[in-house]
Amino acid sequence: MITNRIGDYFFSIGLFVLFWTFGNLDYSTIFSLAPVIDQDIITIIGICLLLAAMGKSAQLGLHVWLPEAMEGPTPVSALIHAATLVTAGVYLLLRSSPILEYGSTPLILITWVGALTAFFAATTGLLQNDLKRVIAYSTCSQLGYMAVAVGLSNYSIGLFHLVNHAFFKALLFLSAGAVIHALNDEQDMRKMGGLVNLLPFTYTMILIGSLSLMALPFLTGFYSKEIIITLAYGQYSFSGLFSFWLLSISAIFTSLYSIRLLFLTFFGFPNGPRFNYIGTHEAPLSMVIPLVILAFLSIFFGYFASDLFKGAGSDFFGNSLFVHPNHSIFVDTEYGVPVFYHLLPLLGSLLGGSLTLLIYNLFPFIFIILINSSLYRTLYQFFNQKYFFDNLYTYFIINPALNFGYITGKLLDRGVFEIIGPRGLTRTFITISNRIIYLDTGLLPQYALYIFMGGLGLIGFILYCPDPRYLILFLIALCLI
Repeated sequence: MITNRIGDYFFSIGLFVLFWTFGNLDYSTIFSLAPVIDQDIITIIGICLLLAAMGKSAQLGLHVWLPEAMEGPTPVSALIHAATLVTAGVYLLLRSSPILEYGSTPLILITWVGALTAFFAATTGLLQNDLKRVIAYSTCSQLGYMAVAVGLSNYSIGLFHLVNHAFFKALLFLSAGAVIHALNDEQDMRKMGGLVNLLPFTYTMILIGSLSLMALPFLTGFYSKEIIITLAYGQYSFSGLFSFWLLSISAIFTSLYSIRLLFLTFFGFPNGPRFNYIGTHEAPLSMVIPLVILAFLSIFFGYFASDLFKGAGSDFFGNSLFVHPNHSIFVDTEYGVPVFYHLLPLLGSLLGGSLTLLIYNLFPFIFIILINSSLYRTLYQFFNQKYFFDNLYTYFIINPALNFGYITGKLLDRGVFEIIGPRGLTRTFITISNRIIYLDTGLLPQYALYIFMGGLGLIGFILYCPDPRYLILFLIALCLI
């Protein structure tokens, strides 16, 4: 909630700037006037929209909520990760394309943030042990691909990958829920294994979702993921090449953690307690039907919708998405990039996945050798602890905020405010009144002494008072006494 509020804060600033610049928030007015607005203002608006999208779509820096959101029920995780919250930020950038196209700086920033997010999440998901957390980090990685598509001004392809991703990611989450439910709510992949014969249908569903996530040819994920990576190379700029190599490496890591998830969950020997395996059963029919529909879409949707979303000359989106002619690189990428760079991510994914499967099946002793390596243990700790983002935020933000809150509560709320506030004033008046009461003894000599001392004080004050107003205040105080 806090990280999303940070994104909402910058979204609000962006809306304020939009209203200050254009006079209203109507789409047609803003998009019509965007070409004649100063580029610095467009840059400010674009950066605010980017920060808003970073919160909603879990880009690097504000991503920490996404792995924790998978703690909810699995159908809720499927909705959050596939259809609702995480897609909101990317959709915001897509819908704002007529603004972003007139500011080069926001597009470059979006490209870099998306590429770094894809790489970070792919490497982090590789060494996570929670079944749903691995899938959650794959969501974060795929959102990075979508952001790169936006930064490369190919909004229709970013939207295409958003839709494709929804199908196989919902399939993965619901299938993971079936596995967790069958194993008495066990989510640690290290306590699974040997489920391929017990849950063959669920295994088939996760296999289809994983292969589509890996973007193997002729599956839904391939038709959008592959072209995003190639577009990064086809921009022929430093940012484009940087994104290309990061996304290609991320694709390889995607295949690695997908094969690792399949092997630890369904193959090998059962590693969990016997109690979890007793009564293991497939999902009921109410879950089977959605899984079959999602599996069908994860296989065929990309093929049938490819020309609709990314076909040259397709007017499916009309004026909803705008690409400046100077930023149009789709045709050059499709026909100008060498075949090797088209196939490089696919070859890397196939090679990495095959190597992982080979090691798990034939050479498992390699892991024993690696465990004894200090370098491997260091890397494992670094990636398993998510680049220590949580630790850094806790040390530099959360702990100082808690300490500040403690000091504020003790010194101000329960200290200064209670002393100065109503309770403190009440106690002060009561204390003063009680002390004044002791002066009222009923003895005439003491009253005469009070009058004599008051007279001396009044005479001295009159003689040495620099301002008559002070004399009035003194007389009022004397009367009160």
